[in-house]
Amino acid sequence: MAAPDPAAAARDGIRCMLMRGGTSKGAYFLAADLPDDPAERDDLLLRIMGSPDPRQIDGIGGAHPLTSKVAIVSPSTADGIDVDYLFLQVGVDAATVADAQTCGNLLAGIGPFAVERGLVPATGERTTVRIRLLNTGDTATAVFATADGRPDYDGDAAIDGVPGTASAIELEVGGGPEKPLLPTGSATDEIDGHTVTLIDNGMPVALLRADEFGVDGSEPPAALEGDAELAARIDRIRLAAGPLMGLGDVAPQTVPKMILLSPARHGGAISTRAFIPARVHTAIGVLMAASVAAALRIPGAVGSGLAGPLDGDETEIEHPTGSSRSHVHVSRDGDGTWRATSSTMRTARKLFDGTVFPRPRR
Repeated sequence: MAAPDPAAAARDGIRCMLMRGGTSKGAYFLAADLPDDPAERDDLLLRIMGSPDPRQIDGIGGAHPLTSKVAIVSPSTADGIDVDYLFLQVGVDAATVADAQTCGNLLAGIGPFAVERGLVPATGERTTVRIRLLNTGDTATAVFATADGRPDYDGDAAIDGVPGTASAIELEVGGGPEKPLLPTGSATDEIDGHTVTLIDNGMPVALLRADEFGVDGSEPPAALEGDAELAARIDRIRLAAGPLMGLGDVAPQTVPKMILLSPARHGGAISTRAFIPARVHTAIGVLMAASVAAALRIPGAVGSGLAGPLDGDETEIEHPTGSSRSHVHVSRDGDGTWRATSSTMRTARKLFDGTVFPRPRR
């Protein structure tokens, strides 16, 4: 479609649904309601979210990376796929819109949103939606409750980091045979004097031992964010890891995620603190957890020696506000290539559905 005229968009608005997906929150759009040109689209989204501004006071962003997210959904032309999902991370205090990663938390809302917008019909009490993740090329299957032809958001499922309960959404994500789990082919690499595991089980992450950085891994996010020297050391590794993972120059991007690992303290398999990258996640992303869980099952990978006993394919990943359960199946091809698929339970909820009004200009 043609790019909305700034004055017309500000006057007439853009159709938008705000949803909580997992432990994140974002604005969901149909691709047809946004400009085709990426630069025009990004400019519009910055004006909708209220960026750049640390408070995002003149937009609908929540002044934190976990609440400054956008999901764009369209019917898919791929065989066996219902909808395509493009994730965009909108900067809070910077005028940036990054597309190098996907978001497993907002992924939880894609199936319900597709039903809400009439892209996929509800099928009785349970509906299945097949999703292509355009950022990464992965595919996902979402299974969730529906009633009277609409998503049913009420239920008894609880996830740490989200108050109350909601209806469970089962997510299964797989990278396909052409996507190796270890982008460099090695269980560990040396970067800036540290042993690092670079792994991508739906989310590119770099795994590090917390004790190598003078922390024990139990610190609250605010304490880690306030340590400028620590943040600089970790970001140096991130910038070097990007090209090794095939991501190119990641200076303007939000990947790879940098995760400090330490022994579990509350009965889980491992404890995590995830830099995303400037802020520290108050929980952990779905696909970040899946990447951590996969690494624990690879001999010699960072974290494999710290992990408690692993119970089959299920892994409990501890994070600052509780824990997240991730189910991963890891296998190794005859040529030594590691691969993985993952599944997890999330919840999502529609917060509002209507028209959002971007400011006329940035």
